[in-house]
Amino acid sequence: EVRLVESGGGLVQAGESRRLSCELSGSVFEKHDDVSVAWFRQTPEKGRVLVACITTDDGRTHYEESIKGRFTVSSNNATRMVYLQMNNLGPEDTAYYYCAAVVPWGFGQECGHFRFEYDYWGQGTQVTVSS
Repeated sequence: EVRLVESGGGLVQAGESRRLSCELSGSVFEKHDDVSVAWFRQTPEKGRVLVACITTDDGRTHYEESIKGRFTVSSNNATRMVYLQMNNLGPEDTAYYYCAAVVPWGFGQECGHFRFEYDYWGQGTQVTVSS
């Protein structure tokens, strides 16, 4: 059974940092080293949009423009954990954050930018930033 479990959400003050974690489990992740993992966030105004993504074979990353320089996505292949370090948070970052994965993705590819590319999703975690 494939499971993605996010953690780390909560209420933070503007300007503070938060790290989200996504634990990947399931035999498919043990069989393949080429995984694309993404963080999406959802709000009523914008729907579910990409925040950042990473490929586990070579660590290639991609960031949405509004969070560049503030957020960092990383992965630990040994533990099958993917992280989203969020710094200098603002009220505009308030959203429900989802981790998503697709495997196998293909070696040497840029990570997937679109929702339809992802097969597996976590349950999400709420991040609320107060001003």
